[in-house]
This record gives sequence, structure tokens and C-alpha cells, in this order.
Amino acid sequence: MGDLDIILIIKMIIVGLVQGFTEPIPVSSSGQVMIASEILGLGEQGFTFAILTNTASLFAILFIYRKDIARLAVNSILYVKTKDFRYKSDFRFVFFIVIGTIPAGVLGILLSDFIAENVSMTTIALMLFITGIALWLIRNMKGNKGESDLTMKDALIVGLGQAVALTPGISRSGATIISAVAVGMKSDTALRFSFMLYIPVSLGGVILGISDFLNEPNKADLAIPYLAAFIATLLMTYIALKWFMGIMKSGKLSYFTYYCFLVGALLLIFF
Repeated sequence: MGDLDIILIIKMIIVGLVQGFTEPIPVSSSGQVMIASEILGLGEQGFTFAILTNTASLFAILFIYRKDIARLAVNSILYVKTKDFRYKSDFRFVFFIVIGTIPAGVLGILLSDFIAENVSMTTIALMLFITGIALWLIRNMKGNKGESDLTMKDALIVGLGQAVALTPGISRSGATIISAVAVGMKSDTALRFSFMLYIPVSLGGVILGISDFLNEPNKADLAIPYLAAFIATLLMTYIALKWFMGIMKSGKLSYFTYYCFLVGALLLIFF
């Protein structure tokens, strides 16, 4: 393995760490990955790399929420079979996740190419400012809605938040958590609903991108760099989400406002 190969692996690991760290937190992982790739001279990594790192983040989030996912799946099936009131809350929660997934799914199919072709560092900077302002506005909000209190309207509003986050610079976790808090969800419910919404959208993206991944002409040459990036993303996503759960409990989302403003300003100055 040559020096250039080792350097490429290190760069891919760095980008994977950036993706993993920023996926769970409200600072726009897609925007941060584009910034990191630009700084490292990697350019646009392409759809295959995005699918790879997105899958790694998905696996980490599935592992963290595995007990919730199992409970929701089992209880939803039991409710369909028995109509037992004990399982209704979990069934409704799953139903609202499906409803909340629709806006991002539809807009993602319709606008993904347009968004990809019209994103610049200036766009990312402006979207980071918007994310930061929204985080600041909801910093002191305290909701009281639990899983059993959610409505169709709540699910659609949070789903629209996720759809807006298709634009790099608008954080997906930020947009959904901001929307969830704004409609009155408790912090733990907002966090859980946000990442449950992430799962079907991310899974859909992986499924739709399988053919592109299989047809990637350079995947054999990039196997080791891609594997290194995958592992880095997987581990960092797990660590970052665990850390972010603590941040949500402490109610200190305003910290991310300062980060969004700082990075947005630096992008406008230097790019």
C-alpha cells in the first residue's frame, strides 16, 4: 500500500468521523461532510460514499434504539391482532412515524437532483444560520406531550421539518427536534420521534441506492478506504448520539446555535 493510499484512508476516516459525529446532532451532517471534504481536497464523494456512511449511521442508531424498535413492532402487531387498549399507544406512535416520513420521502424523490445541483458553500452557510436561529428560538421551550399524546398534526409538522432538512446546512435532527419541541413534545419524546423518523427515510435511501453502489466502477480500488470510513462513522455515530441524549436531558440545545453561527460565518469569510 502506497503513501497516497494511506493518506486517502486517513482522509476517508476523518470524513467518516465528521459524518458520524454530526449525524445525531443539530448541525447538518451533510453540510459538515461537504465542508470537511472540501478542506481535505476530496471534492464531492459521490452517492456511493454517502450511502455507505449513511448506512453506518443507520446501523448505530438502530442498535441504540433496538429495544424501542422491538417494543413498538411487537405491540403494534399485537394491537392489530387483538385491538387491546394496552398496545394502542405504541401502534399510534408507529402510525405517526409513517405519516411523518411521507413529506421527506416525496420531496426527496422530486427534488434530490435539483438540491444536489444547486448547493454551494454559501447555501450551506445561510442554512446553518437558519438552523442556529431556530435552535435559539426554542431553547427555553418545555413540552409536556408524551408518545400517547401525539396527533396527526404533530406528526405532519415534524415530518415537514425533516423534509426541509433535505437542503445541506439544515440539520435533519435539528429540524425534527425543533419542530417536535415547537408542537409541545417532551425532550425525550422529541428525541425518540426524531430518530425513529430517521430510520425509514435512511433505510429507503439505502435501498434506492443499492444499484448505484453495486455499479460503482471504483469500489474495488476504494474497498479499504470505504471500509475504514464505514467503521469510523459507525463508532462515532454511536458515541455522538449517546452524548447528544445527555445534552437533550440537560436542555442545552443553545450550544449548537453558537456552533452553527460560527461555522456559517467562517464559510462566508473563507469560501
